[in-house]
Amino acid sequence: MNLLLAEVAQATQRLADAGVPSPRFDAEELAAFVHAVKRGELHHVKDADFDARYWEAVARREAREPLQHITGRAFFRYLELAVGPGVFVPRPETESVVGWAIDAVRAMDVVEPLIVDLCTGSGAIALALAQEVPRSRVHAVELSEQALDYARKNVEGSRVVLHHGDALTALPELDGQVDLVVSNPPYIPLTEWEYVAPEARDHDPELALFSGQDGLDTIRGIERTAHRLLRPGGVVVIEHADTQGGQVPWIFTEERGWADAADHPDLNNRPRFATARRATP
Repeated sequence: MNLLLAEVAQATQRLADAGVPSPRFDAEELAAFVHAVKRGELHHVKDADFDARYWEAVARREAREPLQHITGRAFFRYLELAVGPGVFVPRPETESVVGWAIDAVRAMDVVEPLIVDLCTGSGAIALALAQEVPRSRVHAVELSEQALDYARKNVEGSRVVLHHGDALTALPELDGQVDLVVSNPPYIPLTEWEYVAPEARDHDPELALFSGQDGLDTIRGIERTAHRLLRPGGVVVIEHADTQGGQVPWIFTEERGWADAADHPDLNNRPRFATARRATP
């Protein structure tokens, strides 16, 4: 075993002892980042090339600083995104939300589907949709100036049109025209603060995490925005906590002009996102 792989093994144990959920992956990812190689190429790093900065990075992760803040990048579907303090780090479970949204848009008989991503954060959802639905027209809305800075970097050169604004009042010029509204909004109840993982609670912006006593305040507002933006037959897709699966579809009621409200599981078979269709008059 070369020196770097031996150090990775030690780092893995340190991260495990600190309660990091994926200690081996994180130890390897940090080693690959510091030494500017891919994870599968770590064994090619010569002993003489071992970089002591690796232990600085391990210490930061040991203190539960997010891996993505240390490396400055996050991977989401087929994307590599710039992230850091002030922007929500995209999670793997959101990939299921995007997968469903892509399938829904592709099933529509629309040549150039119009899509709006509310609470875009880093721009992950909007960029994935623009990349995987080639003829789509994608608008992304973000309120936070800090998050917007990262989104601007990420969407540069793409077809995504970025807007600085509030998801609850966004884009009135598109009212009644949108085919798909998608969002990963804040949805953690304020009462759950102490139970949130340190990586999120201490490093993700509160604006992207918490939303009222039951966590559903922003989702209720987005329901109204989505109904305003969507054309009849258009679809909304919205992420929520796995404990909210029985609640979110009931926000999209027939009385409010919705049809086919339903919940869907993530890759771990936990309730993760709700969908609904704007009813046709």
